[in-house]
Amino acid sequence: MNRYERQISLAEFGVDGQKKLAAAKILVVGAGGLASPVLQYLAGAGLGYIKVMDYDIVSVDNMHRQTIFRTDDIGLAKGGAAASNMRSLNPDCQMTPIIEPLTPDNIETHASDVDLVLDCADSFAVSYSLSDYCLNRLPLIHASVVGTAGYVGGFCYNAPSVRAVFPDLPKRFGSCAEDGVLGPIVGIIGSLQAQMTLAVITKQLSSPLGQLVTYDAIGNRFGGFRFDGVEEPDVALPFISPLQLKSDDLVIDLRTADEADLITADAQRLGIDQITPDLPLKGIGRVVLCCRSGQRAWAAAEKLSGFWSGSISLIAAGDQNFI
Repeated sequence: MNRYERQISLAEFGVDGQKKLAAAKILVVGAGGLASPVLQYLAGAGLGYIKVMDYDIVSVDNMHRQTIFRTDDIGLAKGGAAASNMRSLNPDCQMTPIIEPLTPDNIETHASDVDLVLDCADSFAVSYSLSDYCLNRLPLIHASVVGTAGYVGGFCYNAPSVRAVFPDLPKRFGSCAEDGVLGPIVGIIGSLQAQMTLAVITKQLSSPLGQLVTYDAIGNRFGGFRFDGVEEPDVALPFISPLQLKSDDLVIDLRTADEADLITADAQRLGIDQITPDLPLKGIGRVVLCCRSGQRAWAAAEKLSGFWSGSISLIAAGDQNFI
Protein backbone atom coordinates (compact mmCIF):
# COMPACT_ATOMS: atom_id res chain seq x y z
CA MET A 1 0.00 0.00 0.00
CA ASN A 2 1.28 3.47 -0.89
CA ARG A 3 2.16 5.65 2.11
CA TYR A 4 0.15 8.52 0.59
CA GLU A 5 -2.78 6.49 -0.77
CA ARG A 6 -5.42 8.06 1.48
CA GLN A 7 -4.64 11.62 0.39
CA ILE A 8 -4.05 10.72 -3.25
CA SER A 9 -7.54 9.20 -3.31
CA LEU A 10 -9.01 12.66 -2.60
CA ALA A 11 -10.38 14.13 -5.83
CA GLU A 12 -9.20 17.57 -4.66
CA PHE A 13 -5.63 16.31 -4.19
CA GLY A 14 -4.82 13.32 -6.37
CA VAL A 15 -1.57 12.22 -7.97
CA ASP A 16 -0.91 15.71 -9.31
CA GLY A 17 -1.11 17.18 -5.81
CA GLN A 18 1.26 14.53 -4.48
CA LYS A 19 3.80 15.26 -7.22
CA LYS A 20 3.71 18.97 -6.45
CA LEU A 21 4.16 18.25 -2.75
CA ALA A 22 7.13 15.96 -3.38
CA ALA A 23 8.81 18.65 -5.51
CA ALA A 24 8.30 21.43 -2.96
CA LYS A 25 10.91 23.01 -0.72
CA ILE A 26 9.95 25.04 2.38
CA LEU A 27 11.57 26.87 5.29
CA VAL A 28 10.06 26.46 8.76
CA VAL A 29 11.30 29.15 11.15
CA GLY A 30 10.97 27.84 14.68
CA ALA A 31 10.74 24.24 15.86
CA GLY A 32 8.48 24.65 18.88
CA GLY A 33 4.77 24.32 19.55
CA LEU A 34 3.40 25.55 16.22
CA ALA A 35 6.06 23.67 14.28
CA SER A 36 5.18 20.37 15.96
CA PRO A 37 1.95 19.78 13.99
CA VAL A 38 3.37 21.66 10.99
CA LEU A 39 6.38 19.38 10.64
CA GLN A 40 4.57 16.15 11.49
CA TYR A 41 1.73 16.71 9.01
CA LEU A 42 3.88 18.08 6.19
CA ALA A 43 6.63 15.48 6.53
CA GLY A 44 3.98 12.80 6.91
CA ALA A 45 2.22 14.03 3.77
CA GLY A 46 5.40 13.62 1.74
CA LEU A 47 6.65 17.17 1.30
CA GLY A 48 9.96 16.84 -0.51
CA TYR A 49 12.37 19.13 1.34
CA ILE A 50 12.02 20.93 4.66
CA LYS A 51 14.56 23.28 6.20
CA VAL A 52 13.84 23.75 9.91
CA MET A 53 15.54 26.68 11.62
CA ASP A 54 15.91 26.83 15.40
CA TYR A 55 18.95 26.83 17.66
CA ASP A 56 17.06 26.92 20.96
CA ILE A 57 17.40 23.94 23.30
CA VAL A 58 14.62 21.48 24.13
CA SER A 59 13.60 21.94 27.77
CA VAL A 60 11.19 20.07 30.01
CA ASP A 61 8.70 22.97 30.08
CA ASN A 62 8.34 22.68 26.29
CA MET A 63 7.07 19.12 26.38
CA HIS A 64 3.36 19.74 27.02
CA ARG A 65 2.90 21.47 23.65
CA GLN A 66 6.00 20.69 21.58
CA THR A 67 4.98 17.13 20.84
CA ILE A 68 7.57 16.67 18.12
CA PHE A 69 10.10 15.97 20.88
CA ARG A 70 10.60 13.08 23.29
CA THR A 71 12.05 13.11 26.80
CA ASP A 72 15.39 11.91 25.42
CA ASP A 73 15.56 15.09 23.30
CA ILE A 74 15.77 17.39 26.35
CA GLY A 75 19.04 19.34 26.14
CA LEU A 76 19.37 18.97 22.36
CA ALA A 77 19.07 21.75 19.78
CA LYS A 78 15.46 21.91 18.61
CA GLY A 79 16.33 22.19 14.94
CA GLY A 80 18.47 19.07 14.99
CA ALA A 81 16.10 17.02 17.15
CA ALA A 82 13.11 18.00 15.02
CA ALA A 83 14.88 17.05 11.79
CA SER A 84 15.99 13.71 13.22
CA ASN A 85 12.51 12.83 14.45
CA MET A 86 10.94 13.75 11.11
CA ARG A 87 13.40 11.55 9.24
CA SER A 88 12.16 8.69 11.40
CA LEU A 89 8.56 9.61 10.65
CA ASN A 90 9.09 9.71 6.88
CA PRO A 91 12.45 8.98 5.24
CA ASP A 92 11.03 10.26 1.93
CA CYS A 93 11.20 13.80 3.29
CA GLN A 94 14.62 15.45 3.14
CA MET A 95 15.21 17.39 6.36
CA THR A 96 17.90 20.04 6.81
CA PRO A 97 18.36 21.53 10.30
CA ILE A 98 19.65 25.09 10.60
CA ILE A 99 21.05 25.54 14.09
CA GLU A 100 21.34 29.31 14.21
CA PRO A 101 19.12 32.29 15.00
CA LEU A 102 17.19 34.02 12.26
CA THR A 103 18.45 37.57 11.74
CA PRO A 104 17.53 40.23 9.17
CA ASP A 105 20.85 39.68 7.41
CA ASN A 106 20.62 35.88 7.02
CA ILE A 107 16.99 35.53 5.85
CA GLU A 108 17.93 35.63 2.17
CA THR A 109 20.59 32.97 2.66
CA HIS A 110 18.04 30.51 3.98
CA ALA A 111 14.86 31.57 2.13
CA SER A 112 16.07 32.37 -1.38
CA ASP A 113 15.79 28.77 -2.61
CA VAL A 114 12.42 27.75 -1.10
CA ASP A 115 8.85 27.88 -2.39
CA LEU A 116 7.16 28.94 0.86
CA VAL A 117 8.04 30.09 4.39
CA LEU A 118 6.25 29.15 7.61
CA ASP A 119 6.57 31.51 10.56
CA CYS A 120 6.36 29.37 13.70
CA ALA A 121 8.39 31.76 15.85
CA ASP A 122 7.33 33.42 19.09
CA SER A 123 8.62 36.86 18.05
CA PHE A 124 6.96 39.77 16.29
CA ALA A 125 10.42 41.01 15.23
CA VAL A 126 11.00 37.75 13.37
CA SER A 127 7.49 37.88 11.90
CA TYR A 128 7.98 41.41 10.55
CA SER A 129 11.43 40.56 9.20
CA LEU A 130 10.11 37.48 7.40
CA SER A 131 7.17 39.47 6.05
CA ASP A 132 9.49 42.19 4.74
CA TYR A 133 11.54 39.60 2.88
CA CYS A 134 8.62 37.54 1.55
CA LEU A 135 6.56 40.50 0.29
CA ASN A 136 6.16 40.08 -3.51
CA ARG A 137 8.53 37.07 -3.34
CA LEU A 138 7.16 34.11 -1.41
CA PRO A 139 3.99 32.95 0.35
CA LEU A 140 4.31 33.32 4.12
CA ILE A 141 2.08 31.25 6.42
CA HIS A 142 2.24 33.19 9.68
CA ALA A 143 0.63 32.22 12.98
CA SER A 144 0.63 33.24 16.62
CA VAL A 145 -0.78 31.72 19.81
CA VAL A 146 -0.85 33.23 23.29
CA GLY A 147 -2.95 32.06 26.22
CA THR A 148 -6.26 30.66 25.00
CA ALA A 149 -6.38 32.18 21.52
CA GLY A 150 -4.49 32.28 18.26
CA TYR A 151 -4.65 33.05 14.57
CA VAL A 152 -3.14 31.89 11.29
CA GLY A 153 -3.07 33.50 7.88
CA GLY A 154 -1.61 33.46 4.40
CA PHE A 155 0.47 36.56 3.71
CA CYS A 156 2.76 38.06 1.05
CA TYR A 157 3.49 36.89 -2.50
CA ASN A 158 0.23 38.05 -4.14
CA ALA A 159 -1.42 38.98 -0.81
CA PRO A 160 -0.83 41.80 1.69
CA SER A 161 1.97 41.49 4.24
CA VAL A 162 1.89 40.93 7.97
CA ARG A 163 2.68 44.64 8.40
CA ALA A 164 -0.36 45.59 6.31
CA VAL A 165 -2.73 43.60 8.53
CA PHE A 166 -0.92 44.37 11.79
CA PRO A 167 0.63 47.83 11.23
CA ASP A 168 0.86 48.71 14.92
CA LEU A 169 2.10 46.75 17.90
CA PRO A 170 -0.05 46.40 21.00
CA LYS A 171 1.10 48.24 24.11
CA ARG A 172 2.02 44.87 25.53
CA PHE A 173 3.01 41.95 23.34
CA GLY A 174 2.35 38.61 25.02
CA SER A 175 4.35 35.42 24.73
CA CYS A 176 4.00 31.79 25.69
CA ALA A 177 6.72 32.20 28.32
CA GLU A 178 5.07 35.21 29.96
CA ASP A 179 1.35 34.49 29.50
CA GLY A 180 1.16 30.71 29.30
CA VAL A 181 -0.46 28.61 26.59
CA LEU A 182 -2.54 25.45 26.24
CA GLY A 183 -1.09 22.70 24.07
CA PRO A 184 -4.25 21.81 22.11
CA ILE A 185 -4.68 25.43 20.99
CA VAL A 186 -1.16 25.42 19.57
CA GLY A 187 -2.01 22.11 17.88
CA ILE A 188 -5.14 23.56 16.25
CA ILE A 189 -3.38 26.64 14.89
CA GLY A 190 -0.30 24.69 13.78
CA SER A 191 -2.51 22.15 11.99
CA LEU A 192 -4.19 25.01 10.12
CA GLN A 193 -0.73 26.27 9.12
CA ALA A 194 0.03 22.85 7.67
CA GLN A 195 -3.28 22.74 5.79
CA MET A 196 -2.76 26.22 4.35
CA THR A 197 0.69 25.12 3.19
CA LEU A 198 -0.76 22.10 1.39
CA ALA A 199 -3.31 24.35 -0.31
CA VAL A 200 -0.70 26.85 -1.52
CA ILE A 201 1.78 24.24 -2.75
CA THR A 202 -0.62 21.88 -4.52
CA LYS A 203 -2.93 24.60 -5.89
CA GLN A 204 -5.65 21.94 -5.68
CA LEU A 205 -7.63 23.72 -2.97
CA SER A 206 -8.86 27.28 -2.40
CA SER A 207 -5.87 29.56 -1.77
CA PRO A 208 -5.52 30.79 1.82
CA LEU A 209 -3.39 33.76 0.77
CA GLY A 210 -5.23 36.88 1.89
CA GLN A 211 -7.20 34.99 4.54
CA LEU A 212 -6.89 35.03 8.34
CA VAL A 213 -8.49 32.44 10.65
CA THR A 214 -8.86 32.96 14.40
CA TYR A 215 -9.61 30.52 17.21
CA ASP A 216 -10.51 31.21 20.85
CA ALA A 217 -10.75 28.28 23.24
CA ILE A 218 -13.06 30.27 25.52
CA GLY A 219 -16.32 29.18 23.93
CA ASN A 220 -14.55 27.21 21.16
CA ARG A 221 -15.10 29.99 18.65
CA PHE A 222 -13.61 30.15 15.17
CA GLY A 223 -13.63 33.39 13.22
CA GLY A 224 -11.69 35.20 10.56
CA PHE A 225 -11.79 37.47 7.56
CA ARG A 226 -10.22 38.10 4.17
CA PHE A 227 -7.76 40.97 3.83
CA ASP A 228 -6.99 40.96 0.09
CA GLY A 229 -7.53 44.70 -0.30
CA VAL A 230 -5.55 45.91 2.71
CA GLU A 231 -2.91 48.46 1.69
CA GLU A 232 0.73 48.30 2.71
CA PRO A 233 1.82 50.92 5.26
CA ASP A 234 3.39 54.08 3.83
CA VAL A 235 6.29 53.85 6.27
CA ALA A 236 7.56 50.57 7.68
CA LEU A 237 10.05 50.47 10.54
CA PRO A 238 12.56 47.83 9.43
CA PHE A 239 14.37 45.48 11.79
CA ILE A 240 18.08 45.16 11.12
CA SER A 241 20.92 43.20 12.67
CA PRO A 242 23.99 44.76 14.34
CA LEU A 243 25.98 43.68 11.28
CA GLN A 244 23.92 46.10 9.18
CA LEU A 245 24.86 49.20 11.19
CA LYS A 246 26.53 52.07 9.32
CA SER A 247 29.22 54.50 10.41
CA ASP A 248 26.88 57.51 10.34
CA ASP A 249 24.09 55.84 12.36
CA LEU A 250 23.05 57.25 15.71
CA VAL A 251 22.58 54.09 17.77
CA ILE A 252 20.39 54.36 20.87
CA ASP A 253 20.30 51.38 23.22
CA LEU A 254 17.11 51.45 25.28
CA ARG A 255 18.17 48.57 27.54
CA THR A 256 19.48 49.28 31.02
CA ALA A 257 23.03 48.50 32.06
CA ASP A 258 21.65 45.63 34.15
CA GLU A 259 20.04 44.09 31.06
CA ALA A 260 22.96 44.04 28.68
CA ASP A 261 26.14 45.70 27.49
CA LEU A 262 25.76 48.38 24.83
CA ILE A 263 24.95 46.97 21.40
CA THR A 264 28.02 48.85 20.05
CA ALA A 265 30.77 50.74 21.82
CA ASP A 266 29.59 54.11 20.47
CA ALA A 267 25.88 53.58 21.22
CA GLN A 268 24.06 55.94 23.57
CA ARG A 269 22.12 54.39 26.45
CA LEU A 270 18.83 56.27 26.80
CA GLY A 271 15.33 55.61 28.07
CA ILE A 272 12.18 56.24 26.05
CA ASP A 273 11.52 59.35 28.14
CA GLN A 274 14.83 60.76 26.87
CA ILE A 275 13.76 60.57 23.22
CA THR A 276 13.11 64.30 22.83
CA PRO A 277 13.75 67.05 20.26
CA ASP A 278 16.95 67.84 22.19
CA LEU A 279 18.69 64.82 20.65
CA PRO A 280 21.71 65.78 18.48
CA LEU A 281 20.20 64.69 15.16
CA LYS A 282 21.86 67.17 12.79
CA GLY A 283 23.89 65.34 10.16
CA ILE A 284 22.64 61.92 11.27
CA GLY A 285 21.97 59.51 8.43
CA ARG A 286 19.77 57.15 10.42
CA VAL A 287 18.65 56.56 13.99
CA VAL A 288 18.80 52.93 15.12
CA LEU A 289 16.85 52.04 18.25
CA CYS A 290 17.72 48.87 20.13
CA CYS A 291 16.03 46.87 22.91
CA ARG A 292 15.53 43.21 23.81
CA SER A 293 12.32 42.32 21.96
CA GLY A 294 11.82 45.37 19.76
CA GLN A 295 8.80 46.63 21.71
CA ARG A 296 10.55 49.54 23.42
CA ALA A 297 12.38 50.34 20.20
CA TRP A 298 9.03 50.50 18.39
CA ALA A 299 7.56 52.82 21.04
CA ALA A 300 10.64 55.04 20.91
CA ALA A 301 10.46 55.14 17.11
CA GLU A 302 6.86 56.31 17.22
CA LYS A 303 7.87 59.07 19.62
CA LEU A 304 10.92 60.03 17.54
CA SER A 305 8.94 60.18 14.30
CA GLY A 306 6.75 62.85 15.88
CA PHE A 307 9.55 65.41 15.59
CA TRP A 308 12.10 63.87 13.17
CA SER A 309 11.47 62.84 9.57
CA GLY A 310 14.70 60.95 9.00
CA SER A 311 15.30 57.22 8.60
CA ILE A 312 14.66 54.96 11.61
CA SER A 313 15.55 51.27 12.03
CA LEU A 314 15.12 48.86 14.92
CA ILE A 315 17.22 46.12 16.50
CA ALA A 316 15.59 43.40 18.60
CA ALA A 317 18.80 42.30 20.30
CA GLY A 318 17.27 39.58 22.44
CA ASP A 319 15.11 38.31 19.62
CA GLN A 320 18.11 37.56 17.47
CA ASN A 321 17.83 34.42 19.63
CA PHE A 322 14.33 34.17 18.37
CA ILE A 323 12.34 31.16 19.48
